[in-house]
Amino acid sequence: MNGLKKRLISTILLLSVGIGLWAQQSHVNGSVTDAKTSEAIPGVTVFVKGTQRGSITLPDGTYSIKVDKGEVLVFSFIGYQNQEVVVGPDANYNILLQQDYINVDEVVVVGYGETKKGDLTGAVSNVSAKDFNQGVVTSPAQLINGKVSGVQVLSGTGSPTSGSSFRIRGGASLNASNDPLIVLDGVPLEAGGISGNSNNFLSLINPNDIESMTVLKDASSTAIYGSRASNGVIIITTKKGSKGNISVNANSTNLIQVKTKLPEMLSIGEFRNVVETDGSDAQRALLGNSNTNWNDEIFKMAFGTDNNVSISGMIGNTPVRLSAGYYNQDGILKTDNAERFTGSVNVSPSLLDDHLKFNLGVKGALNRNTFANTSAIWGGSTMNPTIPVYSGLSSFGGYTEAIDSDEIPVTGAVLNPLGLLNQYSSTSDVNRIISNVDMDYKFHFLPDLRFHATLGYDYAEGQGNIYVPEEAAQYYQTFGRDYTYGPQKNENKLLTTYLNYKKELSDINSNVDVTLGYDYQFWKSSTPAYDVLNVYGDVQSSTAAYDQRHALISYYGRLNYNFMSKYMLTATIRQDGTSRFSEDNRWGTFPSLALAWRLSEEGFLADFEALSNLKLRASYGITGQQEGIGNYNYLPVYTISQDGAQYIFGNSIVNTWRPEAYVSNLKWETTKSFNYGIDFGFINNRISGTVEYYTRVTEDLLATVPSAAGTNFDKQILTNVGNVDSEGVEVTINSTPIDNENWTWDFSFNATWQKQTIKNLSLNPEAEVSNTPVGPTIDSYYFQTFTEGYSPYMFYVYHQLYDESGKPIEGAYADLNGDGEINSDDLYHYQNPMPDYVLGFSTSVRYKDWSLSTSLRSYLNNYVYNGMSMNTGALGTMSYNAFQLNNLHKSYLETGFQSRQYLSDYYIENASFLRMDNLSLNYNFGRIYDLFNLNLTALVQNVFVITNYSGVDPEISNGVDVSFYPRPRIYSLSIGIDF
Repeated sequence: MNGLKKRLISTILLLSVGIGLWAQQSHVNGSVTDAKTSEAIPGVTVFVKGTQRGSITLPDGTYSIKVDKGEVLVFSFIGYQNQEVVVGPDANYNILLQQDYINVDEVVVVGYGETKKGDLTGAVSNVSAKDFNQGVVTSPAQLINGKVSGVQVLSGTGSPTSGSSFRIRGGASLNASNDPLIVLDGVPLEAGGISGNSNNFLSLINPNDIESMTVLKDASSTAIYGSRASNGVIIITTKKGSKGNISVNANSTNLIQVKTKLPEMLSIGEFRNVVETDGSDAQRALLGNSNTNWNDEIFKMAFGTDNNVSISGMIGNTPVRLSAGYYNQDGILKTDNAERFTGSVNVSPSLLDDHLKFNLGVKGALNRNTFANTSAIWGGSTMNPTIPVYSGLSSFGGYTEAIDSDEIPVTGAVLNPLGLLNQYSSTSDVNRIISNVDMDYKFHFLPDLRFHATLGYDYAEGQGNIYVPEEAAQYYQTFGRDYTYGPQKNENKLLTTYLNYKKELSDINSNVDVTLGYDYQFWKSSTPAYDVLNVYGDVQSSTAAYDQRHALISYYGRLNYNFMSKYMLTATIRQDGTSRFSEDNRWGTFPSLALAWRLSEEGFLADFEALSNLKLRASYGITGQQEGIGNYNYLPVYTISQDGAQYIFGNSIVNTWRPEAYVSNLKWETTKSFNYGIDFGFINNRISGTVEYYTRVTEDLLATVPSAAGTNFDKQILTNVGNVDSEGVEVTINSTPIDNENWTWDFSFNATWQKQTIKNLSLNPEAEVSNTPVGPTIDSYYFQTFTEGYSPYMFYVYHQLYDESGKPIEGAYADLNGDGEINSDDLYHYQNPMPDYVLGFSTSVRYKDWSLSTSLRSYLNNYVYNGMSMNTGALGTMSYNAFQLNNLHKSYLETGFQSRQYLSDYYIENASFLRMDNLSLNYNFGRIYDLFNLNLTALVQNVFVITNYSGVDPEISNGVDVSFYPRPRIYSLSIGIDF
């Protein structure tokens, strides 16, 4: 260990050249005792605020730590209130900790302000940086994956350019957005993405800069945000400058990614045997002499790095924080890469004896993406494994391709997957700047009254380039591609102002907190017209320019009232006006009311010494929805025809104007919610938790439904129709069974049960119940539907029949309506992709300077349509033309299907799973030569998945598994240094 330590020290000293020391440290000693019992408290964490430097009190309650004059010491222990001491000339500080059975002083960020955790009346969960998921994450959403009951993180694929999205309580809408509102340092962010980064817009926020994430789930908590709060709110707070001397934190993570499970296709031997046994003479003639593993050709071991440095402390009398980050990650699919540069500045000056406070923050990011042609994943599975990668010819870049008698690529053939990757270039540059200026003034003549104002600006710009050479088989008929798209420019401007009056009324044992505010927010998105060109400059297609804008004006108020620390009331009301609806329907009003009763403060429970906290909560509120729809759906909009779609008058070619579908009386989608909660804590909150039950009814759904013939300009229209009901139960339990000088063990568990039902989805209440096809398609076949009386996205399929041995009979389905024939009337609703239960578990064990932690998640009763098995599991898929063979899925050996059974429920599988997301081992070296703190962490992500699902991955957010980019297993080593 000594040799290793010396080598590490030498390495770090070389890395640290140029970083100075700002002050000399001295020892501070003392003891920590219980203020009530005067007993010594062992295991109290003593650390320097804003740093990683710390110590723990010994069994007799004493401690010793090196600290600079002017720095702030924080004393923290479960069941006690934190205490802070500014270090002066004294060398000894004896601390009396006050018991804090319900942690009433823990501050939680909520909409337009903060509140004490003990005073919360709604369903609010907070996850701070110390509890975030560890490892390299591509999106802030992954930081809390599995950490909060009722919250799902829908991850995309295994690509570093893929993103993640949140679902809180399953979402409340159908066609409108189900994404929660995300508020970053007071600035509500626009939903959606941008050109060049449409699936991963949140990745432009560096996860290393995030201090905490607060999830607002019930209407009482979210109604303050009104029209955008139906799907919940996630408040992201970034790190600010700390008080005390300047500190520097640097960390570097280096990692490798390896592929995990791939589709179960026939082995080379099995493939040859099937072709020889079941194939035709023409097919047997197409067998080659090579043994090619196409997946080995297109997948690789991928390397990545994530590096961050931050400087925090006081410059003069002003807290300042500067940070910079660099992230670069290859994908396991060749040519796939994501690169990100980030920087942030935060300054928090105070004036007028702290009556006037400012917070100025700027966060910038540059993403450079290289997108692989993911069509290669299909080719890696289905390409004939008996032919070589290279043809030995100069045509098509030397790659083996299926060509016809004219020596041109066969239309619809599976193309050489390595050629698809190497003969395709798609890159993008996306820039984003998010800035905010907060001013908070505490009136001199009335210090309980504050005026707060926020100016926010979010600007993003994205553009990309695509190039395919003319010799590439993938775009042979268009002679390649060579064009630039974008730039798309998104602007989001915000003005927030509110007055807050907070007063403790000691005469009547009450606390009152009143907020009145006004918001104005404006969004603009624009893209110039561009042409898709081939390498000769010929126009292949055109994309028209667009300029989209909308605005939101809001007035809101909130009252928090607390009587005797036992009885609490929260009432909010917000009125929103949006430019997305006509003047008659523009304004919506969204109220809420919540009550809480802290039983643990009542005298009749005083004898229950083990009880630390018991609180009952109930709330009701109405929230709105107008995201995920167009900006002008209520207006008659006309679009000019493009080249090739003009009308000829005589010898003149005239462009026409095409009317778009619209509904003039479009209005707010509204969600009415009830929430009932119990908060509990035992043994000084070493065991604590929450139980929630909620019901939710969404009315006037913004849904796309068929329009009556002759009533509009499209077969489908977006309008207000029907409603969706949902309910759920959420349970969270946190515990710290062991916490002493040498050992700490804590764990948390959460469970969610949720159910959604479409109650109505028709413009005509007396109309026959219909099915609206939704979701992904294969060869124009839909597999999911919206239907009244069922959950959204239910699979809609035939019931497969089996012979006596349990083998599926090709083309044989149950005659469910009993009419003696099989047709669409025999389709039935069978399961859906959303799990009935979502479970999360995290635990951490510390022994002295070592710590081991892990996080696991589980979905129960989620179903996936194995489209890869269906689409490649029939003998007929082995050849689509006379020039090529395709590999088959192993399911063919079980079914013997000659043709694809698109709508058979045979392919719908229970995809319940248990996934270990991460497993980490950390060692804290402590202070090294009184220069810096050193931490090392070894981490594995996506450690294992236990499931009966036969496909690539049981966690498919849209429910249809076809050619899925596998999520890799990640091994990483991180080094952290604090000066």
